[in-house]
Amino acid sequence: MRWACIWLLCPLGPLVLLSASTNPPNVLLIFADDLGFGDLGSYGHPTSATPNLDKMAARGLRFTDFYASCPICSPSRAALLTGRYQTRSGVYPGVFYPGSRGGLPLSELTIAEVLKARGYTTAMVGKWHLGLGANGSFLPIHQGFDHFLGVPYSHDQHTHYPQFGSQEYVGQSLRGPFGDALMEFDGSVGLLLQALQENGLEGNTLVFFTADNGPETMRMARGGSSGLLKCGKGTTYEGGMREPAVAYWPGRISPGVTHEMASTLDILPTLAALAGAPLPTVPLDGYDLSPVLFGGGKSPRQMMFYYPPSPSKLLGVFAVRYGKYKAHFFTQGAFLSGTTPDQDCHGPLTPHEPPLLFDLEADPAENYNLLQGGAVGPEVLRVVKEIQLHKALFDQRMEFGESQIGKGIDSALQPCCAPGCTPKPSCCHCS
Repeated sequence: MRWACIWLLCPLGPLVLLSASTNPPNVLLIFADDLGFGDLGSYGHPTSATPNLDKMAARGLRFTDFYASCPICSPSRAALLTGRYQTRSGVYPGVFYPGSRGGLPLSELTIAEVLKARGYTTAMVGKWHLGLGANGSFLPIHQGFDHFLGVPYSHDQHTHYPQFGSQEYVGQSLRGPFGDALMEFDGSVGLLLQALQENGLEGNTLVFFTADNGPETMRMARGGSSGLLKCGKGTTYEGGMREPAVAYWPGRISPGVTHEMASTLDILPTLAALAGAPLPTVPLDGYDLSPVLFGGGKSPRQMMFYYPPSPSKLLGVFAVRYGKYKAHFFTQGAFLSGTTPDQDCHGPLTPHEPPLLFDLEADPAENYNLLQGGAVGPEVLRVVKEIQLHKALFDQRMEFGESQIGKGIDSALQPCCAPGCTPKPSCCHCS
């Protein structure tokens, strides 16, 4: 009940607990909502109070080049759970709403279902945002989770705007309401780590923390920070999809910082390998990160493909990262990034031929296009040609599933304390 209460009171979201009684490790996934690359103290924010996450970062493996699959919530969460780009499962365009007819298809195999084959008990606590459906048909309990405590769609609280802070934390941060919520998030992480220690589980539990997409910069101080990265939520610039991430497992994962490329797409294959569970017999887009986690080795991920919130087969991926280089074939701003002074963050859909090309090691803010003006060296020309080839092959091979969000809205599906009342949702207030 402690964890359930922590979740109900604090802005974690969602927390997924997977456990087994045999040799495979317990797994605790902590997935934050709308958290930017620059929001944590361990990632350079000067006034964030995040001592527990910073402790995890200091004693675990901190990633500098970790990506979500999409710059908005529902598609990103679908990709984490399935190890597949959201285009395959049909979780596009946009996000699910309380009355959405669709949801993550039950035919998709989630991390929970993969690990249950190895005897894991599974629980999901917090924000689901992958569909509700008639009679709760899309809820986590139908996707391999034994237990679910949370809300089925976006709660629009906690580090997600408008933030929630309990009495203990309100007014305690130098960052205002966002900082208060972030402090409470961090406090919850501390209680979870404490619970693992008190129950003798820390030595056999992998704790992995990351977030679903970048900050909602339209909220300014209440929307989070992408640090030095460009733009935020809703865009395929780095600020929309590059996330803080920490792998923590005392005695198994050595403390350090890795600049190897990785993604939420890689979590399912990695956990399957650790548990000795067979992978789903469908096309996967993730890789086993064990060489990075346990040996300081190279990541099997050498490329990242960036889809916008509303992808299309015609345009394909908007950007491709290949090693240290990133090419933008299309750029588009988002109202979610609408208050930033950089016009690119809220500009129109713009094709680029040749693509914009950035060196993310030297220019993580994507300010200096290597193909703009002056002589272009043979190395850069070679990279552009290789990236163009990889994009063409990836787009050609991608099979778009039927859009689940495109199935529309039925207000009768929205949970209501007064069934049949009108107008929804204002008539649904609970006593």
